[in-house]
Amino acid sequence: MNVREMRNEVLANRVVKNLESRNMEAYFVKTKEEALKKALELIPEGSSISWGGTASAKEIGLLDAVHEGNYEVYDREEVQTPELKNEIAHKALDCDFFIGSTNALAENGVMVNIDGNANRVAAFAFGPKNVLLIVGMNKVVKSEEDAMSRARNEAAPINAQRFGLDTPCSKNGMCYDCKSPDCICCQILITRYSRAAKRIKVILVDENLGF
Repeated sequence: MNVREMRNEVLANRVVKNLESRNMEAYFVKTKEEALKKALELIPEGSSISWGGTASAKEIGLLDAVHEGNYEVYDREEVQTPELKNEIAHKALDCDFFIGSTNALAENGVMVNIDGNANRVAAFAFGPKNVLLIVGMNKVVKSEEDAMSRARNEAAPINAQRFGLDTPCSKNGMCYDCKSPDCICCQILITRYSRAAKRIKVILVDENLGF
């Protein structure tokens, strides 16, 4: 174990305890492969599953795995029309497991997420029976203020560029608190506690995942 792995392990163990203190279920694993294994252990066969735009879950192979497994999958990318995409987005709000990540996670267990269409943050806040988040250690920051800054000035500009949006942040690399029609920061969700015990499940991974 190198010194960065040592640091990440002690930090992750503290974050896991802080997430659990907020009525969430949390785990720490070393690799993408372990993350995929743990995620599939948590999702019973036959579950209905959906997700928003989650690069982290895709990077560990989870989206491919649920497509190949015995699950009922609601995937907006499998349909062509806006009407069908909207229908699947609404079905996702009542699924058994909603898969995602977080834009930023403070050491104290508070998460910050920013969304344009808000289907992702809506599902995190209410609806799906379980929310399963795959979170690389690159998203862990010191404070809630740092989490907000990371979400707005790192995650949002990268995602705006990823989706080809015409926003000031996509051109300049940081948040301008814009009112652009393509604004990716329309809704900001701060998650500090899960009223339903263990509804939110977080798998921390000692890898750089997502944005």
